[in-house]
Amino acid sequence: MLTLHLEPTDDLAKPLFSNAASCAEWLKQFQLTNLQRAHSQLLAQVNELNRYPMPGLERLDTLELLRETIHHVQHDYAKKLVARPLPLNESELLVFAAIVQMWQALVSGYQRCLQVYMDGDSQLAQHGALLCQRCLLYGGQVILEHLRTGYEFDTKLWRQLHMLYAFAEQRRLQLEAIPDTLNNDALNNDPLQGNQARNSCHSLYVKTLLACYARPAELTRSQLKLLDSWLSQWSSTVTLHHSYTTSKGDAQPLALDMDSEHGLRPVNSVKHSASMRYLAMVPLSKLLRVKAILLQQGKTPLQLELGDCGRDDCIEILTFLHQCWCESRNTRSDERNRISKQVQLFYRSENIHAQLSGDEPGEKSLPVETWLVENESMSGAQLTCADTPGGRLVHNQLVALRSGDTETFMLGTTAWINVTRTGQLRIGVRYLPGSAHAVGLCTADLPAAVNPFPAFLLQAAPALNTPPSLIIPRDWFKPGRVVEIQHRNGEKQHAQMGFSVERGVDYDRISFTLA
Repeated sequence: MLTLHLEPTDDLAKPLFSNAASCAEWLKQFQLTNLQRAHSQLLAQVNELNRYPMPGLERLDTLELLRETIHHVQHDYAKKLVARPLPLNESELLVFAAIVQMWQALVSGYQRCLQVYMDGDSQLAQHGALLCQRCLLYGGQVILEHLRTGYEFDTKLWRQLHMLYAFAEQRRLQLEAIPDTLNNDALNNDPLQGNQARNSCHSLYVKTLLACYARPAELTRSQLKLLDSWLSQWSSTVTLHHSYTTSKGDAQPLALDMDSEHGLRPVNSVKHSASMRYLAMVPLSKLLRVKAILLQQGKTPLQLELGDCGRDDCIEILTFLHQCWCESRNTRSDERNRISKQVQLFYRSENIHAQLSGDEPGEKSLPVETWLVENESMSGAQLTCADTPGGRLVHNQLVALRSGDTETFMLGTTAWINVTRTGQLRIGVRYLPGSAHAVGLCTADLPAAVNPFPAFLLQAAPALNTPPSLIIPRDWFKPGRVVEIQHRNGEKQHAQMGFSVERGVDYDRISFTLA
């Protein structure tokens, strides 16, 4: 049985509107010129409305009037967090907290209506599916806002979401189509065709489950936005079952324990029980593979209803999602080993170069940070900061690790970043192939003031079948540019830049040939 933990209403509550009619009048004069003030006022009024005693249907009508303005303000306010390095600073944390509080306030408001519905209120008797859909929508938004920003959420949010869906399933409301113009698929929003099925309790629940299982910490905000749009289209096609069957070669189903405080898991890692549900992934696997193939054959993302994005970018994300959702996570070519060792972490290219070369940094160096390695393989590691972070990190940023007092450095890039519930910064590092050496590069087509510029030479890695490459500052790559590589021992080599192997936020890894 669904139990909603709601605070009692208070006769002393005094919202600036007490019904739908007065709310409509208040919204007419509501000012959006100052975004921070508008958000603060909206949040205060929704919280006050949640405390105010009022009939269930009147509360529902009032919340429905507020939704469009709240969505608009939330969307604009969240732009303050786009591409922010972690951990967030004090002002950014306040923005993040306010956004989460707004979504949770909407959850509380609709849960009050749902409680009245559960108590048998005749006026809300026909609104059960809508109330469940709204509660799932905003409960999912609380979780997704954490994922977008890079902060871990309280796992109790999973239990809240599972219980709501179980209730909708019990009342046979989960597949009922709910009109929702604010949650329409932004990529294929045809008002004549509509997409009400995509706004059912089932589609929203599946959307949240799959988004959380797509390793969101490894995706940029723009990629997460694309994922959100795609899942708005696809989630209604993914079925949820009490049992499952598998065929050799097909994508395995994903498992979900609705009595737990976690999301999806590989089916071979759980034990079956009455509370288990299984997502059939074969149709989604075929969809992802077909769209990737059609893109490779020349179709455009717009033709395939994938939005206005680059063809190569779409193929990359589709392939990544197929790996996340449809391929076994136990087939890692180099299994991670759980270990516990301390390392020093360095970032910013100038600081890393100074450490590897033994020179003084050209700018004030960052304090040395101690990090704890929790697991490691040949290709990377997971680390947690043991100190108070001296700086902030972003996705795909160049870093260097040194174990103890050794002179050996591992050069890598941040694959994902998040902040734990206890406030610790945690990162995944993908090692760059080959041992790293600090070098200087000189070129005749750059001003003398920047010569030599700092770079790193990655030696060939025969075990990985990887040739040598150069790490240079971002945007300094030019195909065919001739450079002089200056080694620490005084040796000099002439080389010609080839092609860009990969690009990070502060570096390019490029191929080269020796002259």
